[in-house]
Order: sequence, then C-alpha cells, then structure tokens
Amino acid sequence: MTRDPTERFSDRVDSYVRARPGYPAGVLDILEEVSGLTGPLPVADVGSGTGIFSRLLLDQGHTVYAVEPNAPMRQQAEASLGGNPRFHSVPGRAEATTLAAGSLDLAAAAQAFHWFEPAATRSEWRRILRPPGWALLVWNERLTTGSPFLEAFERFLGQWGSDYHEVRTAWVRGENLDVFFGEGAWSEHRLPNGQLLDLEGLIARVASSSYMPNAGPRLAPMLGDLERLFDEHQRDGKVALDYETRIYLGRLLG
Repeated sequence: MTRDPTERFSDRVDSYVRARPGYPAGVLDILEEVSGLTGPLPVADVGSGTGIFSRLLLDQGHTVYAVEPNAPMRQQAEASLGGNPRFHSVPGRAEATTLAAGSLDLAAAAQAFHWFEPAATRSEWRRILRPPGWALLVWNERLTTGSPFLEAFERFLGQWGSDYHEVRTAWVRGENLDVFFGEGAWSEHRLPNGQLLDLEGLIARVASSSYMPNAGPRLAPMLGDLERLFDEHQRDGKVALDYETRIYLGRLLG
C-alpha cells in the first residue's frame, strides 16, 4: 500500500462516525476473566480514531489515553468525548505514544493493529506498561459468507475497492501476533456482533472504508450499484452486516 496509513481516513471521519460498528461490552468481560484486571484502570487506546472503543472503556469507568496520529479523527473524538474528565487525547503513534514509562495497566488497539509495525509497537508498549503488562487487540471482522447479502456485498467491495484485496491481506495475523506477544503467548476469543443499516447507513459504511471511492468519476456508478444491491437484499428497509469480534490477549511483561 502506498498511502500513509495514518492519513487514510482523514476525509472519511463523518462516515466513520455514522456507520462503523461498536464493540460488544463482552470484550471487557473477557479481559477481566482472562487477565484478572479489575477497574477502574488507566488504559491506552492506541490508534483510537474517532473514539469508538474509547467510549466503551469510559462507560466502564476506565481512564483513557486515546493515542491517535490522524488529526481529523482525533479532533472528532475530542468533540464527542472531551467532556469526560477521564478522557485524554494524545497525538502519537503506536510505535511512539509519548506516554510516560510504566504509567498504564493496559494498552489496547481496536481495529488498528494491522496498521502498526509489530516489533516497534511491542517495544513501545512494554515501555509504557507496568507489570503484569497486559495488551488487548480487538477487531470487528466483517463476515463475507452466511447470507446472500453478505456474499453480494463482498463481491461489490472487490469490484469497486481500489486496494481492497491488498488491505484485506496486508498481514498474516498469527505471525504478527507472535512477533508482538511472543510465540504462542496470546489467547484468542470471539463474540458475535452486527449492524442493521438503512440505505443511508450502508452508503456511509462504504464511504468509511479507505479503499472505496468517495470522489471522482467512479463514485456515481458505484453508488448506483450499491443502491441496486440494497434494493435487492433489504428487508423492512434494512440490511444486516454481520461481524465476529475477535479479541487477542497477552502479557508483554514478565
């Protein structure tokens, strides 16, 4: 990929806020069960974007240091969450957070780690964590099979996405997790998740993806194709996007 990953979403903030899925509260239940960590905790949400995962952490009483290099996304999080005294916006990167050494009980990344450099991120997170040094990685994995709509939507993205397949296969998860956590030193957990979207929501969900056109001559025909796809598969004015929330946990210290 040629684009700087920290800038891929600068022109998609509104769509990201409108249409990206949240995360099940069960993510934090699993964290507590596996790690034994109980709140409230000081947590780094690294690659925090518009604050989707930060909001979940705040709702559970944690103090959040939201580390985000992209200014428009960071500003959106500040606008929506800045009224909470436990929210702290930090301009920084996964590999250079600017946070104090040994200051955090948990470092987390939601829908972001695939943009990080694993070895450098491991080094930085080991620096900012204090024992026992737990790290949490979370993704909402959109399902591509299981319903006619999911399968048709996957074909649509493959047809219209500029570097869709490159983004989808940008890294080998197991190998990168072993680099980050240490070989085999992590556990995986899964939860169901999903969205029901009307046409406007589906358009915004597509627009929030950095590989999809949002200007130029391809935009109008893409939107026409998307509207036809929606009309074919909608039920009561909505389509279902199904996800599997995948959670990876491990200790970076000790």
